[in-house]
Amino acid sequence: MHDTANIYAGTPDNDTMGGRMLRARDAAGLTIAELAARLGVRKATVQAWENDRSQPRANKMQMIAGLLNVSLSWLLHGIGAGPVEDDGAQLLESMALQLDRLKRMHHESRLLADRIERDMRRLAARVEAGSAA
Repeated sequence: MHDTANIYAGTPDNDTMGGRMLRARDAAGLTIAELAARLGVRKATVQAWENDRSQPRANKMQMIAGLLNVSLSWLLHGIGAGPVEDDGAQLLESMALQLDRLKRMHHESRLLADRIERDMRRLAARVEAGSAA
């Protein structure tokens, strides 16, 4: 891990906590399943953390930081010792993972918007039918 004597010396990482976790896991060479097993949680739980759908409890945060070899302050706030990225290939792979994550989130958002639109149509039809009666 980096020297953390002055954690404010570097530029803050403005990614989300889930994004930082994903990048640190990738830099550590762990799969979601491997990290989940080491933390004693389900794979879906780690996926939810990395997709910013939920956050780990404090005791798990400390474990995650240790397992991924990053500082807790970096994991939480993007300030401090983050993962060491070896070369451009690793950065490119990390960017590809982030792009894939963004595409999945976009798809999920579209499905949710479609569901809301259907519900609005059904509700409008009920309101219209009720006012016609």
